[in-house]
Amino acid sequence: KKQPVYIWMWLTGFCFFLFTYLESNLWLIPFFRNNVVYELTVQWKSYGAMVGSWNMLIYGCGIYLMDKISGTKEYGFSKTAFAIYFLGLFNLMFNWGHHIYTLPTHSLIKNIAYVVSMTELILFVRIIYLWKSSLSTALKHFHYLPYKFLMAADIWIFLTLALAIPMSIPAVNIYTHGTHVTVGHTMGATIGINTMLLFAFIFDIIWKEKIIAPEKIKNFNLVYWIANGALLSFWLALVIAGFLKGHWQMHPASVPFSAMMSSLKPFFIIFFIAGSLLFLSLSVFIFVAVSALVKMKPQATPQAAT
Repeated sequence: KKQPVYIWMWLTGFCFFLFTYLESNLWLIPFFRNNVVYELTVQWKSYGAMVGSWNMLIYGCGIYLMDKISGTKEYGFSKTAFAIYFLGLFNLMFNWGHHIYTLPTHSLIKNIAYVVSMTELILFVRIIYLWKSSLSTALKHFHYLPYKFLMAADIWIFLTLALAIPMSIPAVNIYTHGTHVTVGHTMGATIGINTMLLFAFIFDIIWKEKIIAPEKIKNFNLVYWIANGALLSFWLALVIAGFLKGHWQMHPASVPFSAMMSSLKPFFIIFFIAGSLLFLSLSVFIFVAVSALVKMKPQATPQAAT
């Protein structure tokens, strides 16, 4: 009861990650492997929940870092933080069902998944409601590179929810499932949220240990903006291409597949250029972070008295 919310997030994330990993290997059992519906259901369920458990681990690091930057532990023990934690845990366990709308499984699973997915509206509305106070806090701490990564993750949470909620509606899901929209949603969440939170956590350690002078870290501002601009272009190219392909899937008699794919060529070019810029900019941060962490001197442990 006396532990902050991020401890609970790390604990549940770790336990669910191990459980879902074991679950993802159920296809080795003939009962699941010999039935395509069973196998696809278990695979979507296990990997959907595995992503949720990984998110628990990363978001726990984010909340820990926010408490550290603020200099208090108020948010880690707040009722709001625990309410969001339980909402995330609820989604981790049941949200996966919207991936199998197109499978001939029990309708109860799909109905539960739809209701659970719509609870994400709570987070979406909360972000909009608190945007003004978030903006004032951002202006106060924006000189601090780790906080910039936190703000980027916050914006990408908003964009990811803005895409995820419509994708969870069956009438929209039938257009987006199996298209580049799903890829864009996944990459936006993985790079925009998880990677930015990890960078925030790592560069906070680097800043604290003064491995790199703060004035040199500030020189990475341009790389930061290139990374986020490239990611936004990368994401939009995938989402737009996916919706166009989804529209074609529902109207296959309009043009041949080859003609449809040719019409998406401009989006793939943007995808390639933006992806290359994103790779290069993230590589800069990774190289700097790894080089700095390698230079860290291990803390000396006190010798036992003889």
